[in-house]
Amino acid sequence: MILRYTFIILIFSVTIVQAKEIIPAAAVPPALVNGQKTLELSSKNEVCYFFRSADKKKFNRLNALHQPLTEPQLDEDDTVYNKRAPVWKPAAQVIAVNALFMGFNRYVAKADYSYVNSETWEKNLKSEPEWDSDHFGINFIGHPYQGTLYFNAARSQGYSYWQSLPFAIAGSLTWEYFGENTLPSYNDMIYTPLNGAALGEIFYRISSSILDDRTRGRERAMREIAAGLINPVRGFNRLLQGKTFQVTDKDVYEKEPLNLTVFAGIHRLNEQQNEVFGKGGNNAMLSLQLDYGKPFEVARRKPFDFFRLRTEFSTGADTVGGMINNVTGYGILLGRNMQIGKLALLTGAFQYYDFWNTRNFELGALGFGGGVFSKIEFRKSINLYTNVHLGVVPLAGNSTRFGPDTNGFRDYTFTNGVQSKVESTLTLGKHVSTSFVYYHFWLHTFEGLKGSNSIGIVRPRVTVRLLKNISLGYEHFGYTTNRWLKDYPNQRSVITEQKLFLQLFLEAPQRSGRYN
Repeated sequence: MILRYTFIILIFSVTIVQAKEIIPAAAVPPALVNGQKTLELSSKNEVCYFFRSADKKKFNRLNALHQPLTEPQLDEDDTVYNKRAPVWKPAAQVIAVNALFMGFNRYVAKADYSYVNSETWEKNLKSEPEWDSDHFGINFIGHPYQGTLYFNAARSQGYSYWQSLPFAIAGSLTWEYFGENTLPSYNDMIYTPLNGAALGEIFYRISSSILDDRTRGRERAMREIAAGLINPVRGFNRLLQGKTFQVTDKDVYEKEPLNLTVFAGIHRLNEQQNEVFGKGGNNAMLSLQLDYGKPFEVARRKPFDFFRLRTEFSTGADTVGGMINNVTGYGILLGRNMQIGKLALLTGAFQYYDFWNTRNFELGALGFGGGVFSKIEFRKSINLYTNVHLGVVPLAGNSTRFGPDTNGFRDYTFTNGVQSKVESTLTLGKHVSTSFVYYHFWLHTFEGLKGSNSIGIVRPRVTVRLLKNISLGYEHFGYTTNRWLKDYPNQRSVITEQKLFLQLFLEAPQRSGRYN
């Protein structure tokens, strides 16, 4: 529920980011403060960066606050404005997050597992952890979100990605041993901090894109609220640090281009297996895709200065296990750019996050691996973008809608294995684009029904431009699962789905400096 609303808020939040434009310097009147010019424009071709405003007084006030962005875009947060706090502050906040969850579970939810004391703590410390039987969505969506809170306790107080990761690990460990009266679980101690750090860094960078400490008034309030909803720990810390109302004369956060694509339309679910088009029900669907950073810019790479995150929702009686169909994404950890003639390349190490909720399987996977991104320009406005990945999956949860359940409480298995991903898009000018996506997971069960699993996901798509940034699109989904069980008959399932949608593309404006 929390994650669903978080992504819906992104539509509003990123729209705020889009409400910017580049204005030629010659078109901007110099602002006056006490009869003195505050901006001197040295060239008619100089580019300034302002917010749209129909209010001339507000425009002049913003003009007085903002210096022309002729300096390069920040490649890291301003370390003077964003000083690193003493280590005890994020540590105390991690403890406070756990205390808040413990209090809610015990006094509001009155959950059985929330009644802890010194005896339960001693038992947990002396016992070997287990593989728990929590609901699938709790383990593979809820716990990673909890990990984002630990992570951002440090990240929002001046710590880097790698410096913040230990706080996510510590928060997860203390919760497992002291936050519940159930035994600590291996899966939570792995999945919560690692995917929590990945999603936490994504939320941190999105909130940085929304925040602008040079603004005031209603616009400033909207930005602070939106950033706080996406990254609540950062919003709280900004209040404590006095940054919520502090005004600066320059940008103080690293900001890469952030593009948002919204897909809205009809999701068709075919009833019978092995049917490409058949009888089925139609549901409303909404999908959001965030693309952050410039993969083909030659730059010193830092964790998640380039990432993609996509989530899909649908409604209706045919929806299985909730509205979230899938959440998928990847972010770079380290990498290198190369240019070979017209071929631009990015090679690097990536972290992957996958959550799939389909009619014949559920899958939640943590992955790490290598990827290669390429762009080749055949002629003007005709480009082919391709990325290929191969990685390991140290931990995944997998279930089948058709498999036997002898576990009693848990209807999924814990697995590990390898994965591969291919994404390719051909753009034909600004009018037509075609894309092909294929994911494959080979997973071996180490906890649960013994056996192996093979999952293939294919999704070709075509879009045709209707208006400036609105296109009509069609996407086909094919899901193939093969399950080879040790003590039961093998299983195979193939289902298909289709989506017809309108696509709205909101592109980040280009700024002066290193984006050019």
